[in-house]
Amino acid sequence: MAKRTTKAASAPAAAASHFTDNGDGTVTDSRTGLTWAKETLAAGQIDHATAAKACKALRLAGHKDWRLPTVEELFALADRSRYSPAIDTSAFPDTKSSWYWTGTPTAWDPSCAWIVYFNSGDAYYLHRDYGAFVRAVRSARGSQ
Repeated sequence: MAKRTTKAASAPAAAASHFTDNGDGTVTDSRTGLTWAKETLAAGQIDHATAAKACKALRLAGHKDWRLPTVEELFALADRSRYSPAIDTSAFPDTKSSWYWTGTPTAWDPSCAWIVYFNSGDAYYLHRDYGAFVRAVRSARGSQ
């Protein structure tokens, strides 16, 4: 008679994060190659023009080519398996459960821009005069 052995079912391994904390105030996304400011730029919500200026003025980790992300780039950070905030908080611990600006204008009204809502991970639009939070991004292959 053959000896039967059974294996205990093991818990599935935790999914490896695709974010790397660079230890210099930035986080790199291995899926996109983008480098993000780890922290939200402004303490409060600011209008779109001020957000764009804050990104352009940012000097972080030896780089000065920071910008507002496109709606596609920022939406890729949203983790809809999480809620309030809908983002990997180990990579981006200070993320507010609120709106964040993108640099993408809406097609139907240039006075509005796309935003990502990190409470639930959705994308919406907002008039550029209203306030939202800001997270800067740069291309890994960008200039200094």
